[in-house]
Amino acid sequence: MSQRTYYRTIKVDGLSIFYRETGSRDLPTLLLLHGLPSSSRMYEPLLARSADRFHLVAPDYPGFGHSDWPDPNLFPYTFDRIAAAMTGFTEALGLSEYTLFMQDYGGPVGFRMALANPQRIRALIIQNAVAHNEGLGPRWAARRAFWEDRIAHEEAMQSSLLSLAAAKLRHLGSDPHVELYDPDLWGDEYEFLCSPGQRRIQSDLFYDYRTNVAAYPEWQRWLQQTQPDLLVLWGKYDLSFDIREPDRYRHDVPDAEIHILDAGHFALDTKADEIASLIREFKQQKSESSMSSG
Repeated sequence: MSQRTYYRTIKVDGLSIFYRETGSRDLPTLLLLHGLPSSSRMYEPLLARSADRFHLVAPDYPGFGHSDWPDPNLFPYTFDRIAAAMTGFTEALGLSEYTLFMQDYGGPVGFRMALANPQRIRALIIQNAVAHNEGLGPRWAARRAFWEDRIAHEEAMQSSLLSLAAAKLRHLGSDPHVELYDPDLWGDEYEFLCSPGQRRIQSDLFYDYRTNVAAYPEWQRWLQQTQPDLLVLWGKYDLSFDIREPDRYRHDVPDAEIHILDAGHFALDTKADEIASLIREFKQQKSESSMSSG
């Protein structure tokens, strides 16, 4: 039987945080962390396919989707602050342990959460999120220039990151099968980016992305030292992130399970069935392994 998805809000440090939730709370929890410039909406295909096996929770970050968009003059749009808000969100919901699904911006948010509270993490699922400097492809040269001199490069950065063309390219990448993509995917995202205040919010947060690069060595050490259960799903048509990034994760966690998908940056756009199946198999295998070793 299909499971109902609920659309809820909860207060976290005075902010209204919107989230989507489905599946019984008696099942293992997947906490789904979205990317740029998306929201929890990107996980709807997974919610529809996995609620019989998992309790799925997909929040919108502050400044995204249906969560509050506090004034950037009053709320620092940094990855530290977003991660703190998401940690507060899990505590407000009473989520004591969960598997993190981290896509794009979900990577830096999730790694901060994992390092701060490693006892809560049952496993990591990484889908086109980077934890190594080499994983940022050639397109990041202009973005690095923005980090070096924000004033001089902000206009160019916004046009390359926040335009309609950029939103479309993020989804399609180099995928030759463009007929598989619903144009509303990037049309809706661009409309969101055109909302009042969004350019400042997204610019502030992307300027802070430089702190992720500085933190990569710490994240790598944590992976190497803790050897978490790790599933890496990689859309090979992604133009922003290097296709060899999954191999770098395998270097950190030799037992990592890695799948290169015939998909783009937002792999759920076209490969939701395959991703849902891979997650089920991964979690089942880890559960059986844990029971046999116990």
